[in-house]
Amino acid sequence: MALSISQTPNTAQHLLECGTEDCGGNCQFYCNPCLRPICDQCRDKHLQNPESKNHEVVPYKQRRQQLPVEKCMVHSGEILDFHCKECDVPLCSKCLTKPSHQGHTFFDLSTLYADNCQTCLEKIDQIRQHLFPTSKHLQEETKTDATVIKKMMNSLRSELKAEATNFKSIVDMVTLEYIDRVNKLEESLTQDLRNQDKTYEDYILYLNNLIKDFFAYLSLTKLEDNPLISSSFQAVIKPIPETSNLIPPVIEAGQFSKENIEKLFSRIHVPDVTPQKRKIKSMDFASRRSYSTFVKPTLSLSSSVSKIREYTLSGIDNAWHISIGQSQKLWVSEINGNFVQTDAKGNHIQKTKTSGGFGYHTVTKNGDLIYADETNNVITKITPGYKIIEFIKTGNWRPFSIHSSTINEDILVGMKKDEEVKVTRYSNAGKEKQNIQRNNKGHEVFGFPYYINENVNGDICTSDLNKHAVVVVTASGKQRFCYANLGSEFVPRGLCTDVLGHILVCDYSSDTIHMLDQDGQFLRLLLTKKQGVDHPCSVCVDAENNLYVGQLNKTVLVYKYLQ
Repeated sequence: MALSISQTPNTAQHLLECGTEDCGGNCQFYCNPCLRPICDQCRDKHLQNPESKNHEVVPYKQRRQQLPVEKCMVHSGEILDFHCKECDVPLCSKCLTKPSHQGHTFFDLSTLYADNCQTCLEKIDQIRQHLFPTSKHLQEETKTDATVIKKMMNSLRSELKAEATNFKSIVDMVTLEYIDRVNKLEESLTQDLRNQDKTYEDYILYLNNLIKDFFAYLSLTKLEDNPLISSSFQAVIKPIPETSNLIPPVIEAGQFSKENIEKLFSRIHVPDVTPQKRKIKSMDFASRRSYSTFVKPTLSLSSSVSKIREYTLSGIDNAWHISIGQSQKLWVSEINGNFVQTDAKGNHIQKTKTSGGFGYHTVTKNGDLIYADETNNVITKITPGYKIIEFIKTGNWRPFSIHSSTINEDILVGMKKDEEVKVTRYSNAGKEKQNIQRNNKGHEVFGFPYYINENVNGDICTSDLNKHAVVVVTASGKQRFCYANLGSEFVPRGLCTDVLGHILVCDYSSDTIHMLDQDGQFLRLLLTKKQGVDHPCSVCVDAENNLYVGQLNKTVLVYKYLQ
Protein backbone atom coordinates (compact mmCIF):
# COMPACT_ATOMS: atom_id res chain seq x y z
CA MET A 1 0.00 0.00 0.00
CA ALA A 2 1.22 3.52 -0.81
CA LEU A 3 2.49 5.80 1.91
CA SER A 4 0.53 8.92 2.75
CA ILE A 5 2.33 12.24 2.71
CA SER A 6 2.66 12.16 6.48
CA GLN A 7 4.12 8.66 6.26
CA THR A 8 6.59 9.32 3.47
CA PRO A 9 10.10 9.17 4.98
CA ASN A 10 12.44 12.16 4.72
CA THR A 11 15.67 10.24 5.10
CA ALA A 12 17.80 9.82 2.00
CA GLN A 13 18.53 6.19 2.93
CA HIS A 14 14.92 4.91 2.79
CA LEU A 15 14.13 2.35 0.08
CA LEU A 16 10.59 1.77 -1.22
CA GLU A 17 9.94 -1.79 -2.32
CA CYS A 18 7.83 -2.95 -5.23
CA GLY A 19 4.33 -4.00 -4.18
CA THR A 20 4.31 -7.03 -6.48
CA GLU A 21 4.38 -10.26 -4.50
CA ASP A 22 7.83 -11.91 -4.28
CA CYS A 23 9.45 -9.10 -6.31
CA GLY A 24 11.33 -6.96 -3.77
CA GLY A 25 12.57 -4.53 -6.42
CA ASN A 26 13.00 -0.80 -5.93
CA CYS A 27 9.72 1.11 -6.26
CA GLN A 28 9.82 3.84 -8.90
CA PHE A 29 6.22 3.91 -10.14
CA TYR A 30 2.68 3.67 -8.82
CA CYS A 31 -0.50 2.22 -10.30
CA ASN A 32 -3.35 4.50 -9.27
CA PRO A 33 -6.23 2.04 -9.95
CA CYS A 34 -4.44 -0.80 -8.10
CA LEU A 35 -3.10 1.46 -5.32
CA ARG A 36 0.21 -0.37 -5.62
CA PRO A 37 3.88 0.73 -5.86
CA ILE A 38 5.79 -1.11 -8.60
CA CYS A 39 9.31 -1.26 -10.01
CA ASP A 40 10.19 -0.52 -13.64
CA GLN A 41 10.22 -4.21 -14.65
CA CYS A 42 6.83 -4.90 -13.06
CA ARG A 43 5.45 -1.73 -14.64
CA ASP A 44 6.20 -3.09 -18.12
CA LYS A 45 4.54 -6.41 -17.29
CA HIS A 46 1.58 -4.62 -15.70
CA LEU A 47 0.93 -2.53 -18.81
CA GLN A 48 1.29 -5.55 -21.07
CA ASN A 49 -1.34 -7.48 -19.10
CA PRO A 50 -4.73 -7.25 -20.93
CA GLU A 51 -6.51 -6.69 -17.62
CA SER A 52 -4.35 -3.72 -16.59
CA LYS A 53 -2.96 -2.35 -19.86
CA ASN A 54 -5.12 0.80 -19.57
CA HIS A 55 -4.24 1.51 -15.94
CA GLU A 56 -2.77 4.87 -15.02
CA VAL A 57 0.83 4.16 -13.98
CA VAL A 58 2.75 7.26 -12.90
CA PRO A 59 6.09 8.07 -11.22
CA TYR A 60 5.75 7.37 -7.49
CA LYS A 61 5.86 11.04 -6.46
CA GLN A 62 3.03 11.85 -8.86
CA ARG A 63 0.71 9.21 -7.44
CA ARG A 64 -2.86 10.15 -6.61
CA GLN A 65 -3.35 10.82 -2.90
CA GLN A 66 -5.61 8.25 -1.24
CA LEU A 67 -8.77 9.26 0.55
CA PRO A 68 -8.78 8.32 4.27
CA VAL A 69 -11.29 5.49 4.77
CA GLU A 70 -14.16 6.45 7.04
CA LYS A 71 -17.55 4.81 7.58
CA CYS A 72 -20.89 6.56 7.46
CA MET A 73 -22.34 7.48 10.88
CA VAL A 74 -25.91 6.97 9.59
CA HIS A 75 -25.59 3.78 7.56
CA SER A 76 -23.43 1.33 9.48
CA GLY A 77 -20.77 -0.42 7.42
CA GLU A 78 -21.06 1.94 4.43
CA ILE A 79 -17.99 3.86 3.30
CA LEU A 80 -18.09 7.61 2.69
CA ASP A 81 -17.21 7.88 -0.99
CA PHE A 82 -19.40 10.68 -2.38
CA HIS A 83 -19.68 14.43 -1.80
CA CYS A 84 -22.79 16.59 -1.97
CA LYS A 85 -22.00 19.91 -3.60
CA GLU A 86 -25.00 21.76 -2.17
CA CYS A 87 -24.61 20.47 1.39
CA ASP A 88 -20.81 20.34 1.22
CA VAL A 89 -20.68 17.05 3.19
CA PRO A 90 -19.36 13.53 2.52
CA LEU A 91 -21.95 10.80 1.87
CA CYS A 92 -22.18 7.08 1.41
CA SER A 93 -24.08 5.49 -1.49
CA LYS A 94 -27.21 5.02 0.66
CA CYS A 95 -27.19 8.68 1.71
CA LEU A 96 -27.69 9.63 -1.94
CA THR A 97 -31.28 8.35 -1.82
CA LYS A 98 -32.30 10.46 1.17
CA PRO A 99 -34.96 13.10 0.42
CA SER A 100 -32.74 15.83 1.85
CA HIS A 101 -30.30 15.29 -1.04
CA GLN A 102 -32.86 14.96 -3.82
CA GLY A 103 -31.83 16.95 -6.91
CA HIS A 104 -28.38 17.70 -5.53
CA THR A 105 -25.08 17.38 -7.40
CA PHE A 106 -22.70 14.62 -6.25
CA PHE A 107 -18.95 14.20 -6.77
CA ASP A 108 -16.65 11.24 -6.33
CA LEU A 109 -15.05 11.97 -2.95
CA SER A 110 -11.70 10.35 -3.75
CA THR A 111 -11.34 12.43 -6.94
CA LEU A 112 -12.24 15.63 -5.09
CA TYR A 113 -9.76 14.80 -2.34
CA ALA A 114 -6.99 13.97 -4.81
CA ASP A 115 -7.58 17.19 -6.78
CA ASN A 116 -7.49 19.31 -3.62
CA CYS A 117 -4.32 17.52 -2.46
CA GLN A 118 -2.75 18.32 -5.81
CA THR A 119 -3.77 21.96 -5.39
CA CYS A 120 -2.01 22.03 -2.02
CA LEU A 121 1.16 20.57 -3.52
CA GLU A 122 1.09 23.08 -6.37
CA LYS A 123 0.62 25.96 -3.94
CA ILE A 124 3.51 24.70 -1.84
CA ASP A 125 5.66 24.58 -4.95
CA GLN A 126 4.49 28.10 -5.89
CA ILE A 127 5.47 29.41 -2.46
CA ARG A 128 8.83 27.68 -2.39
CA GLN A 129 9.89 28.37 -5.95
CA HIS A 130 8.48 31.87 -6.52
CA LEU A 131 6.92 33.68 -3.58
CA PHE A 132 9.68 32.89 -1.08
CA PRO A 133 12.66 33.88 -3.25
CA THR A 134 10.88 36.90 -4.73
CA SER A 135 9.90 38.21 -1.29
CA LYS A 136 13.40 37.68 0.05
CA HIS A 137 14.84 39.47 -2.98
CA LEU A 138 12.56 42.46 -2.37
CA GLN A 139 13.51 42.41 1.30
CA GLU A 140 17.19 42.51 0.33
CA GLU A 141 16.44 45.49 -1.94
CA THR A 142 15.11 47.44 1.02
CA LYS A 143 18.24 46.65 3.01
CA THR A 144 20.44 47.71 0.10
CA ASP A 145 18.45 50.92 -0.24
CA ALA A 146 18.96 51.61 3.46
CA THR A 147 22.73 51.41 2.92
CA VAL A 148 22.51 53.68 -0.12
CA ILE A 149 20.37 56.20 1.78
CA LYS A 150 22.90 56.17 4.60
CA LYS A 151 25.75 56.90 2.16
CA MET A 152 23.78 59.64 0.47
CA MET A 153 22.96 61.28 3.77
CA ASN A 154 26.63 61.17 4.74
CA SER A 155 27.43 62.83 1.43
CA LEU A 156 24.86 65.55 2.09
CA ARG A 157 26.31 66.19 5.52
CA SER A 158 29.80 66.50 4.04
CA GLU A 159 28.64 69.07 1.48
CA LEU A 160 26.85 71.09 4.11
CA LYS A 161 29.91 71.11 6.35
CA ALA A 162 32.13 72.18 3.43
CA GLU A 163 29.91 75.21 2.77
CA ALA A 164 29.85 75.99 6.49
CA THR A 165 33.64 76.45 6.44
CA ASN A 166 33.27 79.33 3.96
CA PHE A 167 30.36 80.94 5.73
CA LYS A 168 32.19 80.89 9.12
CA SER A 169 30.20 81.90 12.18
CA ILE A 170 27.00 82.95 10.40
CA VAL A 171 26.96 79.76 8.34
CA ASP A 172 27.53 77.67 11.47
CA MET A 173 24.05 78.45 12.79
CA VAL A 174 22.41 77.71 9.45
CA THR A 175 24.48 74.54 9.11
CA LEU A 176 23.20 73.20 12.41
CA GLU A 177 19.63 73.82 11.31
CA TYR A 178 20.06 72.08 7.99
CA ILE A 179 21.94 69.14 9.48
CA ASP A 180 18.98 68.71 11.79
CA ARG A 181 16.72 68.65 8.76
CA VAL A 182 18.92 66.01 7.10
CA ASN A 183 18.81 63.90 10.25
CA LYS A 184 15.03 64.11 10.31
CA LEU A 185 14.82 63.21 6.63
CA GLU A 186 17.15 60.28 7.21
CA GLU A 187 15.09 59.17 10.18
CA SER A 188 11.93 59.37 8.11
CA LEU A 189 13.40 57.51 5.12
CA THR A 190 15.04 54.89 7.32
CA GLN A 191 11.76 54.37 9.17
CA ASP A 192 9.98 53.92 5.85
CA LEU A 193 12.52 51.27 4.85
CA ARG A 194 12.16 49.59 8.23
CA ASN A 195 8.41 49.48 7.65
CA GLN A 196 8.96 47.92 4.21
CA ASP A 197 11.39 45.40 5.68
CA LYS A 198 8.81 44.53 8.36
CA THR A 199 6.13 44.16 5.67
CA TYR A 200 8.15 41.49 3.88
CA GLU A 201 9.20 39.87 7.15
CA ASP A 202 5.51 39.55 8.12
CA TYR A 203 4.63 38.23 4.65
CA ILE A 204 7.36 35.60 4.75
CA LEU A 205 6.11 34.53 8.20
CA TYR A 206 2.63 34.33 6.70
CA LEU A 207 3.97 32.09 3.88
CA ASN A 208 5.68 29.82 6.43
CA ASN A 209 2.44 29.51 8.39
CA LEU A 210 0.52 28.86 5.17
CA ILE A 211 2.84 25.99 4.25
CA LYS A 212 2.34 24.53 7.71
CA ASP A 213 -1.44 24.79 7.21
CA PHE A 214 -1.27 23.05 3.83
CA PHE A 215 0.90 20.26 5.23
CA ALA A 216 -1.49 20.00 8.17
CA TYR A 217 -4.40 19.53 5.77
CA LEU A 218 -2.46 16.87 3.89
CA SER A 219 -1.65 14.94 7.06
CA LEU A 220 -5.25 14.74 8.35
CA THR A 221 -6.50 11.17 8.47
CA LYS A 222 -10.06 11.98 9.50
CA LEU A 223 -12.72 13.44 7.27
CA GLU A 224 -14.26 15.39 10.11
CA ASP A 225 -13.34 19.06 9.82
CA ASN A 226 -11.07 18.16 6.90
CA PRO A 227 -11.15 21.09 4.44
CA LEU A 228 -9.75 18.94 1.64
CA ILE A 229 -13.06 17.10 1.22
CA SER A 230 -14.87 20.34 0.62
CA SER A 231 -15.79 21.40 -2.91
CA SER A 232 -15.50 24.97 -1.70
CA PHE A 233 -11.90 24.44 -0.63
CA GLN A 234 -9.79 27.32 -1.84
CA ALA A 235 -6.05 27.53 -1.39
CA VAL A 236 -5.83 31.27 -1.61
CA ILE A 237 -2.47 32.99 -1.07
CA LYS A 238 -2.25 36.66 -0.43
CA PRO A 239 -0.21 38.45 -3.13
CA ILE A 240 3.24 39.78 -2.34
CA PRO A 241 2.87 43.22 -0.78
CA GLU A 242 3.89 46.06 -3.02
CA THR A 243 6.36 48.62 -1.75
CA SER A 244 7.97 51.60 -3.39
CA ASN A 245 11.52 52.73 -3.82
CA LEU A 246 12.10 55.82 -1.70
CA ILE A 247 12.94 59.10 -3.37
CA PRO A 248 16.11 60.43 -1.72
CA PRO A 249 16.54 64.16 -1.26
CA VAL A 250 18.84 66.17 -3.48
CA ILE A 251 20.84 69.25 -2.70
CA GLU A 252 20.58 72.44 -4.74
CA ALA A 253 23.54 74.80 -4.53
CA GLY A 254 22.80 78.33 -3.33
CA GLN A 255 24.58 81.72 -3.48
CA PHE A 256 26.49 83.13 -0.52
CA SER A 257 25.15 86.27 1.13
CA LYS A 258 25.47 87.65 4.64
CA GLU A 259 22.19 89.54 4.31
CA ASN A 260 20.04 86.46 3.61
CA ILE A 261 22.19 83.44 4.36
CA GLU A 262 19.30 81.06 4.77
CA LYS A 263 17.81 81.99 1.43
CA LEU A 264 21.08 81.49 -0.40
CA PHE A 265 22.12 78.36 1.45
CA SER A 266 21.88 75.02 -0.39
CA ARG A 267 18.38 73.62 -0.07
CA ILE A 268 17.55 69.98 0.71
CA HIS A 269 14.23 68.51 -0.28
CA VAL A 270 12.66 65.31 -1.53
CA PRO A 271 11.69 65.60 -5.22
CA ASP A 272 7.93 65.73 -5.75
CA VAL A 273 7.73 62.68 -7.99
CA THR A 274 5.80 59.43 -7.74
CA PRO A 275 8.00 56.68 -6.29
CA GLN A 276 8.63 53.73 -8.59
CA LYS A 277 7.09 50.43 -7.56
CA ARG A 278 9.54 47.66 -6.74
CA LYS A 279 9.49 45.06 -9.49
CA ILE A 280 7.85 41.77 -8.59
CA LYS A 281 8.83 39.03 -11.02
CA SER A 282 5.98 37.21 -12.71
CA MET A 283 5.53 33.59 -11.79
CA ASP A 284 6.74 31.75 -14.88
CA PHE A 285 7.62 28.24 -13.78
CA ALA A 286 7.80 26.85 -17.30
CA SER A 287 10.67 29.13 -18.34
CA ARG A 288 12.44 29.22 -14.95
CA ARG A 289 12.41 25.58 -14.00
CA SER A 290 11.46 22.49 -15.90
CA TYR A 291 11.41 20.37 -12.75
CA SER A 292 8.19 21.63 -11.15
CA THR A 293 6.52 18.89 -9.12
CA PHE A 294 3.36 19.00 -11.20
CA VAL A 295 4.98 18.93 -14.67
CA LYS A 296 5.39 15.40 -15.96
CA PRO A 297 8.62 14.67 -17.88
CA THR A 298 8.48 13.43 -21.45
CA LEU A 299 11.30 10.93 -20.84
CA SER A 300 11.33 7.94 -18.53
CA LEU A 301 13.71 5.19 -17.47
CA SER A 302 14.11 2.32 -19.91
CA SER A 303 13.30 -1.13 -18.65
CA SER A 304 16.88 -2.11 -19.52
CA VAL A 305 20.22 -0.32 -19.98
CA SER A 306 22.12 -0.91 -23.21
CA LYS A 307 25.75 -0.15 -24.06
CA ILE A 308 26.02 1.70 -27.37
CA ARG A 309 29.74 2.50 -27.54
CA GLU A 310 33.08 1.73 -25.91
CA TYR A 311 36.51 3.11 -26.70
CA THR A 312 39.99 3.31 -25.18
CA LEU A 313 41.62 6.72 -24.77
CA SER A 314 45.13 7.54 -25.94
CA GLY A 315 47.45 10.05 -24.28
CA ILE A 316 46.22 9.44 -20.71
CA ASP A 317 46.30 6.47 -18.34
CA ASN A 318 42.81 6.78 -16.78
CA ALA A 319 39.54 8.74 -17.09
CA TRP A 320 39.07 10.49 -13.74
CA HIS A 321 36.78 13.20 -15.12
CA ILE A 322 34.77 13.85 -18.30
CA SER A 323 33.32 17.13 -19.59
CA ILE A 324 31.17 17.22 -22.74
CA GLY A 325 31.37 20.28 -24.98
CA GLN A 326 30.00 21.39 -28.33
CA SER A 327 29.48 18.88 -31.15
CA GLN A 328 29.66 16.09 -28.55
CA LYS A 329 33.41 16.64 -28.09
CA LEU A 330 34.80 15.27 -24.82
CA TRP A 331 37.48 16.56 -22.47
CA VAL A 332 38.82 13.64 -20.41
CA SER A 333 41.47 14.02 -17.71
CA GLU A 334 43.69 11.86 -15.54
CA ILE A 335 44.63 12.77 -11.98
CA ASN A 336 48.19 13.97 -12.69
CA GLY A 337 47.14 16.82 -15.02
CA ASN A 338 47.12 15.36 -18.52
CA PHE A 339 43.81 15.66 -20.31
CA VAL A 340 42.77 15.12 -23.88
CA GLN A 341 40.01 16.23 -26.20
CA THR A 342 38.27 13.59 -28.30
CA ASP A 343 35.22 13.38 -30.53
CA ALA A 344 32.17 11.32 -29.53
CA LYS A 345 33.77 8.16 -30.98
CA GLY A 346 37.00 8.56 -28.99
CA ASN A 347 39.19 9.89 -31.82
CA HIS A 348 42.04 12.01 -30.41
CA ILE A 349 41.92 15.76 -31.17
CA GLN A 350 44.44 17.40 -28.82
CA LYS A 351 46.22 17.04 -25.49
CA THR A 352 46.75 19.64 -22.71
CA LYS A 353 48.76 19.68 -19.47
CA THR A 354 47.42 21.25 -16.24
CA SER A 355 48.06 21.00 -12.50
CA GLY A 356 45.69 18.03 -12.30
CA GLY A 357 42.93 16.96 -9.90
CA PHE A 358 39.63 15.13 -9.89
CA GLY A 359 36.48 16.99 -11.05
CA TYR A 360 38.45 20.11 -11.94
CA HIS A 361 37.10 21.06 -15.39
CA THR A 362 33.77 21.88 -17.02
CA VAL A 363 32.40 23.18 -20.34
CA THR A 364 30.14 26.25 -20.55
CA LYS A 365 27.11 26.70 -22.80
CA ASN A 366 29.17 28.66 -25.33
CA GLY A 367 31.80 25.93 -25.53
CA ASP A 368 34.54 27.37 -23.30
CA LEU A 369 36.51 24.84 -21.26
CA ILE A 370 37.04 26.13 -17.71
CA TYR A 371 39.40 24.38 -15.30
CA ALA A 372 40.64 24.92 -11.75
CA ASP A 373 44.38 25.50 -11.43
CA GLU A 374 45.00 24.70 -7.76
CA THR A 375 48.74 25.35 -8.07
CA ASN A 376 48.26 29.01 -8.95
CA ASN A 377 44.82 29.55 -7.34
CA VAL A 378 43.14 30.63 -10.57
CA ILE A 379 40.29 29.50 -12.82
CA THR A 380 41.51 29.28 -16.41
CA LYS A 381 39.41 29.41 -19.57
CA ILE A 382 40.16 27.82 -22.95
CA THR A 383 37.93 29.17 -25.74
CA PRO A 384 36.72 27.05 -28.70
CA GLY A 385 39.51 28.73 -30.66
CA TYR A 386 41.99 27.37 -28.03
CA LYS A 387 42.84 30.77 -26.62
CA ILE A 388 43.93 30.43 -22.95
CA ILE A 389 42.65 33.14 -20.58
CA GLU A 390 43.22 33.59 -16.84
CA PHE A 391 39.56 33.95 -15.86
CA ILE A 392 39.13 34.16 -12.05
CA LYS A 393 41.68 34.62 -9.27
CA THR A 394 40.66 32.86 -6.04
CA GLY A 395 43.12 34.61 -3.70
CA ASN A 396 44.41 32.33 -0.95
CA TRP A 397 41.71 29.71 -1.62
CA ARG A 398 42.79 26.64 -3.60
CA PRO A 399 40.18 25.63 -6.24
CA PHE A 400 39.87 21.90 -6.89
CA SER A 401 36.41 21.19 -8.39
CA ILE A 402 34.18 23.13 -10.78
CA HIS A 403 30.88 23.03 -12.67
CA SER A 404 29.22 25.40 -15.15
CA SER A 405 25.45 25.71 -14.59
CA THR A 406 23.13 24.93 -17.49
CA ILE A 407 20.33 26.83 -15.69
CA ASN A 408 21.87 30.30 -15.36
CA GLU A 409 25.48 29.82 -16.54
CA ASP A 410 26.84 30.48 -13.04
CA ILE A 411 30.11 28.76 -12.13
CA LEU A 412 30.30 26.61 -8.98
CA VAL A 413 33.78 26.09 -7.53
CA GLY A 414 34.87 23.84 -4.65
CA MET A 415 37.77 25.47 -2.76
CA LYS A 416 39.97 24.84 0.26
CA LYS A 417 42.09 27.03 2.56
CA ASP A 418 43.94 25.33 5.41
CA GLU A 419 41.17 23.26 7.10
CA GLU A 420 38.29 25.32 5.66
CA VAL A 421 36.26 24.14 2.67
CA LYS A 422 33.54 25.97 0.75
CA VAL A 423 31.65 26.10 -2.54
CA THR A 424 31.64 29.53 -4.19
CA ARG A 425 29.22 30.65 -6.90
CA TYR A 426 30.50 33.04 -9.57
CA SER A 427 28.61 34.70 -12.41
CA ASN A 428 29.60 33.75 -15.95
CA ALA A 429 31.55 37.03 -15.97
CA GLY A 430 33.63 35.89 -12.98
CA LYS A 431 31.96 37.99 -10.26
CA GLU A 432 31.64 36.30 -6.87
CA LYS A 433 27.95 35.90 -5.91
CA GLN A 434 27.69 33.38 -3.06
CA ASN A 435 29.72 31.33 -0.58
CA ILE A 436 28.40 28.09 0.95
CA GLN A 437 30.47 26.89 3.88
CA ARG A 438 28.49 26.29 7.09
CA ASN A 439 24.97 25.16 7.95
CA ASN A 440 22.56 26.96 10.29
CA LYS A 441 24.28 25.32 13.28
CA GLY A 442 27.69 26.65 12.28
CA HIS A 443 29.04 23.25 11.19
CA GLU A 444 31.04 22.74 7.99
CA VAL A 445 28.74 21.52 5.20
CA PHE A 446 31.46 19.90 3.10
CA GLY A 447 34.48 17.74 3.84
CA PHE A 448 36.18 17.71 0.44
CA PRO A 449 33.68 18.05 -2.47
CA TYR A 450 36.02 16.91 -5.21
CA TYR A 451 33.24 16.47 -7.78
CA ILE A 452 30.44 19.01 -8.14
CA ASN A 453 27.32 19.26 -10.31
CA GLU A 454 23.93 20.99 -10.39
CA ASN A 455 20.52 19.34 -10.60
CA VAL A 456 17.55 20.53 -12.66
CA ASN A 457 15.92 21.92 -9.49
CA GLY A 458 18.96 24.11 -8.76
CA ASP A 459 20.37 21.85 -6.03
CA ILE A 460 24.17 21.74 -5.77
CA CYS A 461 25.28 18.08 -5.71
CA THR A 462 28.77 17.07 -4.58
CA SER A 463 30.73 13.87 -4.22
CA ASP A 464 32.57 14.28 -0.93
CA LEU A 465 35.87 12.43 -0.53
CA ASN A 466 36.20 12.95 3.23
CA LYS A 467 32.59 12.16 4.11
CA HIS A 468 32.33 9.17 1.73
CA ALA A 469 28.94 10.53 0.73
CA VAL A 470 26.92 12.52 -1.76
CA VAL A 471 26.28 15.88 -0.08
CA VAL A 472 23.50 18.02 -1.57
CA VAL A 473 22.49 21.61 -0.73
CA THR A 474 19.85 23.92 -2.21
CA ALA A 475 20.73 26.78 -4.52
CA SER A 476 20.57 29.08 -1.50
CA GLY A 477 23.06 26.88 0.41
CA LYS A 478 20.69 25.07 2.80
CA GLN A 479 21.74 21.46 3.38
CA ARG A 480 19.19 19.00 1.94
CA PHE A 481 20.56 15.50 2.46
CA CYS A 482 23.63 13.31 2.68
CA TYR A 483 23.59 9.93 0.87
CA ALA A 484 26.15 7.44 2.17
CA ASN A 485 24.74 4.00 1.18
CA LEU A 486 24.44 2.80 4.77
CA GLY A 487 25.20 -0.85 5.36
CA SER A 488 28.10 -1.28 2.94
CA GLU A 489 31.33 0.40 1.90
CA PHE A 490 30.75 3.39 -0.34
CA VAL A 491 33.51 5.28 -2.16
CA PRO A 492 31.84 7.95 -4.32
CA ARG A 493 33.75 9.32 -7.27
CA GLY A 494 32.36 11.32 -10.21
CA LEU A 495 28.70 12.29 -10.29
CA CYS A 496 26.26 13.99 -12.65
CA THR A 497 22.54 14.67 -13.02
CA ASP A 498 20.06 14.15 -15.86
CA VAL A 499 16.96 15.87 -17.25
CA LEU A 500 14.70 13.90 -14.89
CA GLY A 501 16.54 15.13 -11.80
CA HIS A 502 18.28 11.81 -11.14
CA ILE A 503 21.67 11.90 -9.43
CA LEU A 504 24.12 9.38 -10.89
CA VAL A 505 27.25 8.65 -8.87
CA CYS A 506 30.16 6.24 -9.28
CA ASP A 507 30.82 3.81 -6.42
CA TYR A 508 34.48 2.94 -6.90
CA SER A 509 34.41 0.21 -4.25
CA SER A 510 31.62 -1.91 -5.77
CA ASP A 511 32.08 -1.14 -9.49
CA THR A 512 28.56 0.27 -9.73
CA ILE A 513 26.67 3.44 -10.69
CA HIS A 514 24.04 4.43 -8.10
CA MET A 515 20.89 6.23 -9.23
CA LEU A 516 19.16 8.55 -6.71
CA ASP A 517 16.13 10.76 -7.12
CA GLN A 518 16.53 14.50 -6.50
CA ASP A 519 15.47 14.01 -2.86
CA GLY A 520 18.28 11.53 -2.17
CA GLN A 521 16.19 8.34 -2.29
CA PHE A 522 18.08 5.36 -3.70
CA LEU A 523 16.30 4.12 -6.83
CA ARG A 524 18.52 1.40 -8.28
CA LEU A 525 22.01 0.29 -9.25
CA LEU A 526 21.89 1.61 -12.81
CA LEU A 527 25.13 -0.12 -13.85
CA THR A 528 27.12 -2.98 -12.34
CA LYS A 529 29.94 -5.31 -13.35
CA LYS A 530 27.41 -7.25 -15.43
CA GLN A 531 27.18 -4.25 -17.77
CA GLY A 532 30.98 -4.06 -18.04
CA VAL A 533 31.69 -1.44 -15.37
CA ASP A 534 35.16 -1.75 -13.83
CA HIS A 535 36.43 0.84 -11.31
CA PRO A 536 34.23 3.72 -12.51
CA CYS A 537 35.75 7.16 -11.90
CA SER A 538 33.59 9.65 -13.77
CA VAL A 539 30.14 10.06 -15.32
CA CYS A 540 28.37 12.64 -17.47
CA VAL A 541 25.25 12.85 -19.67
CA ASP A 542 25.30 14.36 -23.16
CA ALA A 543 22.63 16.36 -25.02
CA GLU A 544 21.07 13.13 -26.33
CA ASN A 545 20.78 11.74 -22.77
CA ASN A 546 23.51 9.15 -23.29
CA LEU A 547 25.50 8.26 -20.17
CA TYR A 548 29.32 8.31 -20.41
CA VAL A 549 31.31 6.35 -17.82
CA GLY A 550 35.06 6.93 -17.50
CA GLN A 551 37.08 4.14 -15.89
CA LEU A 552 40.45 3.60 -14.23
CA ASN A 553 41.62 1.54 -17.21
CA LYS A 554 41.23 4.63 -19.51
CA THR A 555 38.18 3.23 -21.28
CA VAL A 556 34.97 5.20 -21.76
CA LEU A 557 31.66 3.33 -21.89
CA VAL A 558 28.50 4.92 -23.35
CA TYR A 559 25.02 3.71 -22.33
CA LYS A 560 21.41 4.44 -23.25
CA TYR A 561 19.12 4.33 -20.19
CA LEU A 562 16.27 6.79 -20.94
CA GLN A 563 13.46 6.38 -23.41
